Amino acid sequence: MEIYEKLSLKKVINASGKMSILGVSKVSDAVLEAQKFGAQHFFEMSELTKKVGLHIANLLGTENAVVVSSASAGIAQCVSAVIGMGDAYHLMHPYTDRIKKREIVLPKGHNVNYGSSIELMIEIGGGKVIEAGYANECTKEQVEMCITENTAALFYVKSHHSVQKGMLSIEAMQELSQQYKIPLILDAAAEEDLSLYYDKGPSLVIYSGAKALEGPSSGLILGRNPYVEYVQRQSKGLGRSMKVGKESILGLLAAIETYIVSDKESGEAQKIRLKPFILSLNEIVGLSASVVQDGAGREIFRAQLNIDKGIITAFEVIEALKCGEVAVYTREYQANDNIIEFDIRAVNENEMNIITSKLKNIMEGTDAKNSKLL
Repeated sequence: MEIYEKLSLKKVINASGKMSILGVSKVSDAVLEAQKFGAQHFFEMSELTKKVGLHIANLLGTENAVVVSSASAGIAQCVSAVIGMGDAYHLMHPYTDRIKKREIVLPKGHNVNYGSSIELMIEIGGGKVIEAGYANECTKEQVEMCITENTAALFYVKSHHSVQKGMLSIEAMQELSQQYKIPLILDAAAEEDLSLYYDKGPSLVIYSGAKALEGPSSGLILGRNPYVEYVQRQSKGLGRSMKVGKESILGLLAAIETYIVSDKESGEAQKIRLKPFILSLNEIVGLSASVVQDGAGREIFRAQLNIDKGIITAFEVIEALKCGEVAVYTREYQANDNIIEFDIRAVNENEMNIITSKLKNIMEGTDAKNSKLL
């Protein structure tokens, strides 16, 4: 707690979810101990990378794996890997004109901004984005008509950020990958299942190490050889600018070992914890609260708050919640409709009471811009 005071920082209640702007997740003591060991010892880094990757692969039943610095770095390095295909010249010259096969085909509705953009990460990797279909529709046929002799890979985003309706399935994308012998890269950064997407057949599957896995800042790539091996080579090329430290590699390994044996909070358990919170919110004049499930179908349940437009806007409530000694961050994606959501996975009962108290003050007429709010 001294850090908050030393640096004059606000304490934060994270009701937004596992978001990068708030530091993503809290890590366990086991992860911290692994990070400490990594930080205080030396390793042959190339061997550490390979051996940890194989150990993770054995744990998860995949062919190979590699730890990188983040899911975004994973996108860039996977794209560079499938373009270069292990070529030594490309490794040191990732944007060389010698290689023309750079097109990365993805559904238009998957070219999203998640804090940065999918397009930017693909371009950092040396890829050229080819959008298939439309923002609200992308069929297998529309992807197929975008495949040319310069297509280096297909790309699919499994995320609440991407368009959920009118998109072809992962299975359909994989069928095209097999038919045209083109690798499929699947971005599943915030997903929780570490076998489901790999089992569907993609060459490379990218996860955030710090989201569902609750590891340190890192990324995890699961996949098949030689593609994972091509990604590992990126540490001597493009990946050098986004290298991952030994403490993060070992910290993520510990997080995965914990994750695969631990009991996750079920959807039903989340709804039970949400019930008193929902009741208290519905007692506040001008608010109407209910339980909703994550839009991408994950087993995540949240409190959805509808705000009376005649009293105050959602944008004003959002800003007011961030004021004071304790800043409350919410999910703001539906603020235009005067709706905000509270993700309570990292929120305890006391913090829910603080949220309720702040909302009561706001709705009872306290100036939404008053910095003296709770």
